[in-house]
Amino acid sequence: MQRQLGLNPNEVRERLRLLLIGEPEFACLAAHLTALDRLHADCIEALFVHLGRFEGSAALLADPGRVERLKGQQQAYFRQLLRGPYDMQYVRLRVLVGLTHERLGIDLKWYLSAFHFYLDFMHKAIGRHWHAEPKLAEQLYGCLLKAAFFDITLTADTYVAADKQALQASEDRYARAVRGANDGLWEWHVEEDRLHLSERWLAMLGLDAARAPRTLNDWAALIPESQRGRFLAAVQAHREGRQPFLHYECELRDSWGRLIWVMIRAVMATDLHGEHLLAGSLTDISQRKQTEEALAHQALHDALTGLPNRQQVGELLSQALQRQAKPGARHAAVLFIDLDRFKLINESLGHQTGDQVLIQVAKRIERCLRPGDHLGRFGGDEFVVLLDDMAKPLDAELVSKRIMHALQYPIIAGSRRLAVSVSIGVAPLTGRGNEQDALREADLALYRAKAFGKGQLALYNDSLQEEATQRLNLENALSEALARDQFELYYQPIVQVSAGRAQVVGVEALLRWWQGERLVSPDQFIPVLEESGEIVAVGEWVLRQACTQVRQWHQQGLAGLRCSVNLSSRQLQEPGFAERVALILKETCLPAASLVLEITESLLMRDGPETLATLRELESMGVRIALDDFGTGFSSLGYLHRYPLHIIKVDKSFITKAPNDERLKAISRAIIGLGRGLEMDVIAEGIETPEQMDFLHNEGCQFVQGYWFSRPQSALAIHPVLQRLSTIEQAEEGGQEAVPAPAIVQ
Repeated sequence: MQRQLGLNPNEVRERLRLLLIGEPEFACLAAHLTALDRLHADCIEALFVHLGRFEGSAALLADPGRVERLKGQQQAYFRQLLRGPYDMQYVRLRVLVGLTHERLGIDLKWYLSAFHFYLDFMHKAIGRHWHAEPKLAEQLYGCLLKAAFFDITLTADTYVAADKQALQASEDRYARAVRGANDGLWEWHVEEDRLHLSERWLAMLGLDAARAPRTLNDWAALIPESQRGRFLAAVQAHREGRQPFLHYECELRDSWGRLIWVMIRAVMATDLHGEHLLAGSLTDISQRKQTEEALAHQALHDALTGLPNRQQVGELLSQALQRQAKPGARHAAVLFIDLDRFKLINESLGHQTGDQVLIQVAKRIERCLRPGDHLGRFGGDEFVVLLDDMAKPLDAELVSKRIMHALQYPIIAGSRRLAVSVSIGVAPLTGRGNEQDALREADLALYRAKAFGKGQLALYNDSLQEEATQRLNLENALSEALARDQFELYYQPIVQVSAGRAQVVGVEALLRWWQGERLVSPDQFIPVLEESGEIVAVGEWVLRQACTQVRQWHQQGLAGLRCSVNLSSRQLQEPGFAERVALILKETCLPAASLVLEITESLLMRDGPETLATLRELESMGVRIALDDFGTGFSSLGYLHRYPLHIIKVDKSFITKAPNDERLKAISRAIIGLGRGLEMDVIAEGIETPEQMDFLHNEGCQFVQGYWFSRPQSALAIHPVLQRLSTIEQAEEGGQEAVPAPAIVQ
């Protein structure tokens, strides 16, 4: 503080010289110190009585101990005031006292009033004490007055310097904050319509002082016309007190013609002359706006393809439905597109390849659309197309076929050429309902398309909604069927025909569902169980019931009878499936060799290493594995080598017409020969006629199954059939073996 006040020895001497303080004054005071000390003591007592009259100081002086300390400090000060010396140490002490008082919040006016009391008291006291020597009294008071003024100037300067220091610190903090915020500052003198703009304000727009806006309208001219009126309205609202602050975001055109986003903030104030000022800051928020726009885009668009996402598709559909509700609107439709067997690509080639496929599929679909149409990714491998402003409803079907045609050509993903296809559901937009209804209708059409196989197209009609409702009701009923004991197992014999004998060797357990008195077709409810996942619990029930029943038949004399149970892919994928099979065999006391688990080719195509490991674990337990419906799918001889298979079941589609169809006869013969060559049992399914039996007998197929022997029946009804089939022998006719007559045909 001393340096800030410039209080060096020369300055101190100059102040003493201006106050005419020198050796004569020091000598005059020194000659009368004893008397002056007594007068100072009286002054101190009077001063504290005087201070006690004021509310603020009275509380401070309520403590007697504090009062005595303060009186002692005041006495020491008065002694130093009389004796000096007025050197740098004295000055430093006075500055420190003044600074302390300022920081304690003691106003300068209070400090000056205390000095006024002191000088007034001492003037009267000196006059009374030296009343006989008025000239001496006048001389002594003059010396004391000079010393007091020396102190007063030091204290007053300290107060002023402290205020300046605080003000400068505040201004420095504000300047640092402004520099840190990188804001431009501005003031608008309302009555004069005059702008004052900081250098940073001008620099943000690439302007210099010569090109700076002079008035508020000059500034507003830099704002795009679409935003200008709202800016001026915001200023007016704040001026009229309807808004506590001015806060407005808009674009400004810089000197290069570019638009930058800024935030304008200000508050109305009054200057020293009573004029109104609107003062505030200008902040460049372009980066923030870019980030907001990017986040808004991300919120409404798919990260992989850049297409509108589910939320944006919903908004686009909502807008289209509003247009459709207006009279005279042209036709519109929504397409729900799903990639066929995309899960297989992901699982076999990895998600990175799958992503490349999705990107290329999206690009191909986009090229098939018209201007004004919209393509969005709904999620996973599903896309949605909004066709708007169509001349006729048929246009939706034409666009769908164009999309399917565009995807006929292979897609290049890395080093692979992949054949992809899509299924498409088409639903017209009628203006009724909301976007969820439109998507649901398109999804129902897609469901119908996929039911026809891959690469299919289906159009929505009201019957699809009825079917969906029925399917939902069916699913709900199925979810309770197991608990309500509505399932029952039917059994169909598997017969070995060899060496003149027809001997039952096993049964296939087939699930049936009773709804009241009505028997529901497996073709209706098995797919629903698969889709809902209920097949896992129901499948375990089937396995346990079948093993229990076959074990019971063993005990009733049908020793060696095998039980065939169909498996779904969901069951086989369940962790610990082999362990559960082992537990069921143990609980039912059925030998593992008496259990055959039937799987399909499609299951082997979808599943990977886990399936192979589970099948090998089952084989190691003694369970036999049968490949069902062989030849109906994309059969691969590699499956027969890779997987632990023991039985091939020839689908009835080959057997039914084989006796009269040379091609089917050749295929059936090849399958039978293949099984025999691989030392696998071959079971022919769907045997219904003597001609079919004769054909299989001639081809050496020993194991057969079909209505020729028995329809599937309940355990109670099939038991006598099994007993008969366990003893049938072939009859001799004309010295040749004849095919066995049907035991039961029901």
